[in-house]
Amino acid sequence: MAKGIKDKVAILGMGCTRFGERWDMDADNLMVEAFEEAIVDAGIEVSQIDAAWMGVGFDAMNIGPSGLPLSIALRLPNIGVTKVENYCASGTESFRGAVYAVASGAADIALAMGVEKLKDTGYGGLPVRTRGTTFDMVGVTGSAPGNFAQVASAYRAAHNVSRDDLKRAIAHVSVKSHANGAKNPKAHLRKAVDMDTVLNAPMIAEPLGLFDCCGVSDGAACAIVTTPEIARAMGKTDLVTIKALQIAGSNGWELQHAGGWNGAYFHPTRVAAKRAYDEAGITNPREQLSLTEVHDCFSITELVTMEDLFLSDEGQAWRDVLNGDFDADGRIPCQIDGGLKCFGHPIGASGLRMIYENYLQLLGRAGDRQRSTPPRLALSHNLGGMPSQNVSAIAIVGLADG
Repeated sequence: MAKGIKDKVAILGMGCTRFGERWDMDADNLMVEAFEEAIVDAGIEVSQIDAAWMGVGFDAMNIGPSGLPLSIALRLPNIGVTKVENYCASGTESFRGAVYAVASGAADIALAMGVEKLKDTGYGGLPVRTRGTTFDMVGVTGSAPGNFAQVASAYRAAHNVSRDDLKRAIAHVSVKSHANGAKNPKAHLRKAVDMDTVLNAPMIAEPLGLFDCCGVSDGAACAIVTTPEIARAMGKTDLVTIKALQIAGSNGWELQHAGGWNGAYFHPTRVAAKRAYDEAGITNPREQLSLTEVHDCFSITELVTMEDLFLSDEGQAWRDVLNGDFDADGRIPCQIDGGLKCFGHPIGASGLRMIYENYLQLLGRAGDRQRSTPPRLALSHNLGGMPSQNVSAIAIVGLADG
C-alpha cells in the first residue's frame, strides 16, 4: 500500500492575484503578478526552480496548448514546464504535479501555477460553450447551472427536504460567502447581501437564483514547494506542509443507473475524502479540521460537499448550514475568503487560490478575515466537471509539527 506524502513537502511561498474582470491584464501579466508575490514569500531566485506545472481549465484562446506561456512570462531557466487541464480541478492538478516532483526527489524546488483569462473568451456560463467534437455530441443539452440545479432537486427528493428549507439553506451559504468576501481585498465581489436579496433574486435554474451562482473571473494563483529539510536550511520556520493530496475521478458508475447513484451527492468527493483522511492520519475530520475551502461553484455544491467530506451527517447539511456551523465564527468555517462565489472562479486558478487562503490562515497572515482560533489543519476541495462525471481533488495542509 502506498505510504503517501504526509509532511514530505513544504510550501515555500505562495501568491495570488486580485480576482475579477481584469481587462487591464493578459494571462502573462496575471501569472507574473501571482509569481512575484510567491517568489518574494519563498525568498529564492528564479534560477533555483527545477520544474513547473501550469493549470488551465478553459482558456486555450489566450494560453495555448503548451507550458511555454508560463516559461516565457516568468523567464524560467529552460526547465520542464507541463501544462495540465482537469476541468475546474486544474489548479489542484498543477499543485499535485509540483508536490509529487518534490516528494519523489525529482526536483528540489518546484512551481505550480493556475491561471485563467476567462473574460476575454466571452464565456459567461450560458449558453454552453463548445469543448470539442465529442463534448458537443453529449454535452449540448446541459449547462452548469442546470446540471447543478438537478443536484438540488435530487437532494430534496433523497432526504425529504422541503423546497423552502433548502432554498433558505443555500441562501445562507451565499450570504455567508458575501460577508466573508467583503473582508477580502483580492475578492471579485466585495459587497455583503442579506437573505431577502438572495431569496428574491432572479431565478437562473430552479432553485438556484442569481446569488447562488459564482461569477466568471480572471486571475492566477501560484505555489512554490520544496522539502521541509531544504526549507529549514533556508531559515524557514513555522512550515506549512502537505498532509494529504488526493484526486478521484468518475469511472462511469454514476451514469449506469443500475449502480444506485441518486444524483444527490458527488461520489468521487467521498472517495477522495476517505483517501485524504487516511493519508493525513485524520480519524475524526469534524474535530481535527480547522478550516475548509470547498468548490462552491453553486451554493448547493457547497452544502452537499459538507456531507461528502463527512463534516455533516447525510441529509443534514442543510440544517448545519442554517445553524451557522460553517460560518466564519462557526464550528468549521468554510469559504472564509469568500469562496468561488465571491473571491471568484478563474477556472485554472481556483484550486491554488483555496490552498493560498489556507496557507495564509495557518501562518496568521489573513488580515481582517484571520481565524481567531489558531488553525491546525485546513482542507481544500476542488471539483471539476458535472455531477454525473467529475473529478474531485482534495488537499490538506497544516503546520509541520501540527
